[in-house]
Amino acid sequence: MNQHQQWLNQVVEEVIDPDRPIIDPHHHLWRRSPVYELDDLWADTRTGHNIVGTVFVECGAEYRKQGPRELRPVGETEYVTAIAAQARIASGPGRPPILGMICHADLLLGAAVVDVLEAQREAADGLLRGVRYSTAYYPDPPAVKRYAGRREGVMMERVFREGFSRLAPQGLNFDAWVLHPQIKELIDLARAFPETTIIFDHFGGPLGIGPYQNKQAEVFPEWKRDVAELAKNPNVVAKLGGLAMVINGWGWDQQSYPASSDDIVATHRDYYLHTIDCFGPERCMFESNFPVDKESVSYAVLWNAFKKIAADFSESEKNDLFLATAARVYRL
Repeated sequence: MNQHQQWLNQVVEEVIDPDRPIIDPHHHLWRRSPVYELDDLWADTRTGHNIVGTVFVECGAEYRKQGPRELRPVGETEYVTAIAAQARIASGPGRPPILGMICHADLLLGAAVVDVLEAQREAADGLLRGVRYSTAYYPDPPAVKRYAGRREGVMMERVFREGFSRLAPQGLNFDAWVLHPQIKELIDLARAFPETTIIFDHFGGPLGIGPYQNKQAEVFPEWKRDVAELAKNPNVVAKLGGLAMVINGWGWDQQSYPASSDDIVATHRDYYLHTIDCFGPERCMFESNFPVDKESVSYAVLWNAFKKIAADFSESEKNDLFLATAARVYRL
């Protein structure tokens, strides 16, 4: 057992509502350190909650090292397709199959992105459900390495939109990873392409580091207004999770103990309830964002927090939040 897992194991909770079926619609897999592959995912999913299926979301893993640059992300799809085949053979209680995947394609290729989408579809062996082109733009110190090299305002650029326009004809969704100052750009994009299903990842990344450190209370009112405006677009669906990342600035990763479900509820409930109020449960789905949120909280504790947040909803609404929205939106 590694040191981080020992740290997480300091907070152990009885699993709430353990029989409720759940699709986890947002996790990653990679070989880079710390490794997170199928055995690691299953070590998390068998901690007590009834995870019946998952969706992999692109994370820059295992790109091809040779060949045309625009086709190198197909290497990630090949990598995950092989893992998904392995998961199907060995799946069972606590070992959910990977039911779908979201790949990367460079939408700045414009119309030429169609060739990449076709290559990704072929490599995905029936699992491809959409594309994520991460537009999260973070120029401020402290630098966040994986956001380096991105540029501001890319969703407003003509060539990006030309590439984006190819998704709906291909039957593909768009997972949007933005930071909170960019939600207004996503609103404009959603209005311009009402036929494209857009999944709003991680609450739009409310920042709590750099110039936003300890300013969550100041950011929250603007974030609320932008989320309410975004929700007016019926083609947008919200993923509920990803708030325990380091960039959100809550600091659990720096503490002696990881977050408990009560810590998550007390700190994040207003984000969840506001988003559900705006979109409705039928357009919302809980997500783990593992292993990124694992920096702050264990898998079992995180899903306990979701169940506490959803406690006052009806059975039908809970089914949407934990299972049905993900199954419908990702055609699982």
